[in-house]
Amino acid sequence: MALGRDAQLTGHLHRALDNGLTRDELAEAITHLAFYASWPAAMSATTLLAQVTENSADTPSPADHQPR
Repeated sequence: MALGRDAQLTGHLHRALDNGLTRDELAEAITHLAFYASWPAAMSATTLLAQVTENSADTPSPADHQPR
């Protein structure tokens, strides 16, 4: 995120969703990282997250999320 490697971030977002993280959890992580990586980088990451979750029909919803 901080270095502007969007193609890499897309792959990591897909992997996180495959491993059971929800869109909300990923958005929280991006918000947390914004303080360290910059808000413009975080806004780019949230745009990518929206694109990834729009294109992924298998994205778990928060209601389906089971506590770890």
